[in-house]
Amino acid sequence: MPHQQSPVRERLKAAGLRVTAPRVAVLDWLAHHPHATAEQVTAGVRDVLGSVSTQAVYDVLGACTHAELVRRIEPAGHPARYETRTGDNHHHLVCRRCGLTVDVDCVRGAAPCLEPSHGGGFEIEEAEVVFWGLCPACKHHDEEASA
Repeated sequence: MPHQQSPVRERLKAAGLRVTAPRVAVLDWLAHHPHATAEQVTAGVRDVLGSVSTQAVYDVLGACTHAELVRRIEPAGHPARYETRTGDNHHHLVCRRCGLTVDVDCVRGAAPCLEPSHGGGFEIEEAEVVFWGLCPACKHHDEEASA
């Protein structure tokens, strides 16, 4: 039986990146833990590979972000988060308190905020929308505290 390449290895090759153990481990881990911080990715990858430097993980995240294999999101007031869902212009819901971040598909219907009133000569490629609020757990905690 021929050896099958993993989808992560194929994605790295298609992006012109060398296939290395840290790159495979980061992409594999992120695929199952979207919206993770660099610190969370580092801890997760260490569980898989054993020893890996924080700088090596940052280097992988940077290279994979540049190659559009990883998307970096930066919710205001929270650490940057990374995910492997790229290329579809989806948006995010972020909890103001705990930072829980979840995907939400692109806004549908009439949404003037997605088309700026003045483009300033820019060719608009995408819009990034972040919806802020409280996740169910934080909302429930607030309700219990005020009862």
